[in-house]
Amino acid sequence: MSDDGLKPLDPAYVAQVISNPPFVSVPGVSNVRDLGSYPTTMPNGMTKPGYAFRAAEVSNVTTEGEEQMRALRITTVFDLRSDPEMKKYSTPIPTIEGVHIIRTPVFRNEDYSPESMAKKFELYASGTTEAFMQLYTQILEHGGTAFGTILRHVRDKPNSPFLFHCTAGKDRTGIMAAILLKLASVEDHYICHDYSLTRIGREPDREKVIRRLSTEPLFADNTDAALRMLTSRYSTMSAFLELLERVYGGVEEYVKKYCGLTEEDISRIRTTLVVSPRSRI
Repeated sequence: MSDDGLKPLDPAYVAQVISNPPFVSVPGVSNVRDLGSYPTTMPNGMTKPGYAFRAAEVSNVTTEGEEQMRALRITTVFDLRSDPEMKKYSTPIPTIEGVHIIRTPVFRNEDYSPESMAKKFELYASGTTEAFMQLYTQILEHGGTAFGTILRHVRDKPNSPFLFHCTAGKDRTGIMAAILLKLASVEDHYICHDYSLTRIGREPDREKVIRRLSTEPLFADNTDAALRMLTSRYSTMSAFLELLERVYGGVEEYVKKYCGLTEEDISRIRTTLVVSPRSRI
């Protein structure tokens, strides 16, 4: 079933889905998911549960949410946002006792000029697969340093669970999640499915997203355009994975060229991410 993101989802359906894996409840943070337990093409292998988590912004995490993060043994949070974004939405980096938050912006501050943002919003507003491929190409081209920082954590700290996020936990976060899952030899179907779950994970924040975007001239009188930014279609991620292969030579070539990783690094990352079904951290 196609979904353009314009119609609200049934609240009972949303509540049922987000209360079950791979979703994880962290009060004050939406769209939190565990990237573990996905089958891989490696013999008797699946992605390690309770190790890599993806989410939307953590700025409004509650005290209970902080306790839940510690219960999940999350030691590190990687924030893919940039300073202008945090200032614009008044969503600063929080202090969470026992959790180290590392700033890993995908885009430089100058990428947030009014002209640059107008072009990005125009692409998002169209909601087309072609537009998202342009946006996701920008993320790949700019994100090598940020993604490399996260991948080196996986390489060096196999027993230190982490969470990564942007604002919505959809685009920059979705690309990072896809890179991790591809390196773990997860089949494309599961990667596309994981990406598509953001449509449900973000639904509780639907009104907040509309309020935020209504301050942008392009979206002020066009709620439909704003809602297209919520789309997380399976087909969009499928097109991205094809682009990653066709333009960048696949995930391994990308992380070697843009993140500065070696074959040995990739092997160690895969060893961290893939476990037998009986294994845990």
